[in-house]
Amino acid sequence: MESLEEIYQKHAQTVYAFLLSRTRNRDLAEELTQETFFQAVRSIDSFRGDGKLTTWLCGIARNLWLAHMRESRKVQPLEEMEDLAGPCSPEEELCLQWDNLEILKLLHGLKEPMREVMYLRLIGNLTFGQIGEIMGQSENWARVNFYRGKEIVRKEADKHER
Repeated sequence: MESLEEIYQKHAQTVYAFLLSRTRNRDLAEELTQETFFQAVRSIDSFRGDGKLTTWLCGIARNLWLAHMRESRKVQPLEEMEDLAGPCSPEEELCLQWDNLEILKLLHGLKEPMREVMYLRLIGNLTFGQIGEIMGQSENWARVNFYRGKEIVRKEADKHER
């Protein structure tokens, strides 16, 4: 087993990047990264070793971020989310033309885990492989959930257009 310092040196940057992609705030990402490793040390006995240590750490980070969001009730402005998504596909272009509030309502209305997959892909700009790893599922599972979520949003956008 590696020392705690070696684990931190090896994985802190990955956890920080993961949190920065969600928070878009360097100070908050740093704070949550530190809290992630604190929580990891406190609950190291719960790490079974059947998965990657990075996945376990990102899971802790994700839970801390969600707890922070619940506590602060802060929502990232949609304009920042659009910047993160990169080049638009035709489906995303349609969504961008639609009212921002309606997009947020649709994404918020999706059921879990589909909503989480959509956020991680569109806001976090993660690959399907990374999403699957974080959520303890396969890459294909992440692709299917994203596709289904995109179809729901597209159908709702079509209804709105009429």
